[in-house]
Amino acid sequence: MRTTIAVALLLLVTSANADLTIEALIEEAGLQAGDVPSRELPGWRVPRKIVVPQAYAAMLRQEFPDIEFVGATGAADAARMVAGADAVLAWCSKDIVDAADRLVWIQIFSSGAERCMAVDDIADGRVLLTNGQKMTSPAIGEHAVAMTLALSRELTRYAKNMPKGEWKRDNSIETLSGKTMLVAGLGGIGRETARRAHALGMRVVATRNSSREGPDYVDYVGLSPELVDLAAEADVVVNALPLTPKTRGLFDKAFFDAAKPGLIFINVARGGSVVTDDLVAALKDGRVRAAGLDVTDPEPLPSDHPLWQMDNVLITPHVAWAGADRERGRLLAVENIRRFIAGDALLNVVDPSKGY
Repeated sequence: MRTTIAVALLLLVTSANADLTIEALIEEAGLQAGDVPSRELPGWRVPRKIVVPQAYAAMLRQEFPDIEFVGATGAADAARMVAGADAVLAWCSKDIVDAADRLVWIQIFSSGAERCMAVDDIADGRVLLTNGQKMTSPAIGEHAVAMTLALSRELTRYAKNMPKGEWKRDNSIETLSGKTMLVAGLGGIGRETARRAHALGMRVVATRNSSREGPDYVDYVGLSPELVDLAAEADVVVNALPLTPKTRGLFDKAFFDAAKPGLIFINVARGGSVVTDDLVAALKDGRVRAAGLDVTDPEPLPSDHPLWQMDNVLITPHVAWAGADRERGRLLAVENIRRFIAGDALLNVVDPSKGY
């Protein structure tokens, strides 16, 4: 499913925002270049062959006529075509890396890089990985806040009454203004979520791994170890963390026990960071008032799973990114190819030691 999502993000031949420039995108999204110029990467040369999704190839051939862009229909097809390629766009897999004989760089278009980190040559840095971090952040931020609004206003419960034709009022509706949202992970998604929550009159606090720096619409930025303490004062918790060994299973019974009773829990990051059985138990006994889940563990969620039948749960099938401005992804891809050809440092380099 994630491969399909990545390819869908690459179908960027047309765009509703053709006026956006790479300079504006770099400034607006705060994109950072890696520390090492491409020309200093082992095996780098001026690229001759790059494997890309088939629907992307014609545009790139026109943009860079001196490069052979080989169109593939999927990851398996890319593995068959990767011999002699300097780079691959969209897919990372062990089969691709094993079949390559001079691969230097892989660009994925999702933010999450956990599957790529399972490939030894990527995890140890022999193949450079860049991702699509911050490209779909505005859309995912909207989704997180939309879920929060729907659950605080009990729209999910009302929607489930509609097929029964029940005109039944619920007195548990709440307003978000004045409430506190904790954003776990103040990266691209976290910032866009926080911006929108602040606009609704919420007090926003957050955690991040690297520093206490944050935008002015975030009241307080704590370090990762402060997550549980901040959760004790939060009415809404939004998980925007990457999935790494440190975050896997982070939202467990101990977290829900320590959090403010009756919180709304939103997950637009990765299902594996939540212990699903512990979340179900917290929803049943009221420690968690409601949950909005765009991702689950397992995923897809089995049709007989109890989460589907809970009135206080809103589930969407990993679509928070949908509707994102596709020009952002196209600009990132083109700019990184341009930098790779020139031997410059690429944007959105994934740090293997962190996994994001």
